[in-house]
Amino acid sequence: MILVQDIISAIEAFAPTSYQESYDNSGLQVGTSQMSVNAALLCLDVTEPILDEALAKGANLIVAHHPLIFSGIKKITGANATQRIIQKAIKHDIAIYAAHTNLDNMFNGVNAKFASKLGLQQLNVLAPMPDALLKLYTYVPLQFADVVKNALFLAGAGHIGNYSECSFSQQGIGTFKPGSQTNPTIGTAGGATEQVDELKIEVILPKHAEKAVLKALFNSHPYEEVAYDLVKIQNKHQNLGAGLIGALPQGLEINDFLNLIKAKMNTNCIKYTPIPGKIIKKVAICGGSGSFLLQNAIQAGADAFISADFKYHQFFDAEGKIIICDIGHYESEQFTSEIFKEILNEKFPNFAVLLSGISTNPVNYFI
Repeated sequence: MILVQDIISAIEAFAPTSYQESYDNSGLQVGTSQMSVNAALLCLDVTEPILDEALAKGANLIVAHHPLIFSGIKKITGANATQRIIQKAIKHDIAIYAAHTNLDNMFNGVNAKFASKLGLQQLNVLAPMPDALLKLYTYVPLQFADVVKNALFLAGAGHIGNYSECSFSQQGIGTFKPGSQTNPTIGTAGGATEQVDELKIEVILPKHAEKAVLKALFNSHPYEEVAYDLVKIQNKHQNLGAGLIGALPQGLEINDFLNLIKAKMNTNCIKYTPIPGKIIKKVAICGGSGSFLLQNAIQAGADAFISADFKYHQFFDAEGKIIICDIGHYESEQFTSEIFKEILNEKFPNFAVLLSGISTNPVNYFI
């Protein structure tokens, strides 16, 4: 039996909610974590047709990218679509879950799927996330140092970019005087002050791993009382953050580039800022509303920036330095459900995972 909590754990192992933006509301929206799940319907937005589709297909869990509930709801009277969806979902025991900006901010998340459709290579985060890293300092007797370090690494500490098991150690002398009620590993309760050859170990860890790393530290450390410091650091996490930048396999002229976008992103309309004669090789992308990253894209040397929801005056900010391509919000995130499918198929190979067949795009184009 698979529970809603099992689905949540699988998705949040990939995209921890600690990395969602402050305005966001990712997580379980309707239902309880202990509900058993027959099947999950995957979609971009939760709409009334999506809920009906879930009912028709026998799925009692909807996993969406965009949260159904963004702000506080004071009444549930059926006065609008959100209220009606909540009422109907509760009536039919359908749980609703969303992973939004936490999935956006993952290196292998929304933008990586976007990039894969365009064939971009040599990917890097466009705006790396601040305040996502911690540093742990601890002090261990020499003979236990490897045991503790390995436990920290297994719990998620010690990753820097594509390198793992990264640490720094410095030998010194630790002192302590055991109290009468202690059970010391070295020395005796109520005994004399001890001097011990110790190793100071330093490791970096992502903030979502804090609980697991500290548990590993306490479980592996030989001392009854573990001396450690855990501090925030200002380094940006190079594998977390908004947007991606990469390179096309070969440079393209503007019309060929626009045709590539049109074909790969299934869009009939692209708003763009032309630069005659420019060859496009380096491309920045951001699924959803990405206009806030325009200057990052320019500073990174991108020839083009593909995103959505640019306002009229923001197109002027390209200033002939970059080609802005606004392909639409839905179009830029339409493949997000495939990420959910990959996560759940890997974790639960015999579980029914259904991609919605309904387009929830509220924008239509008259061509």
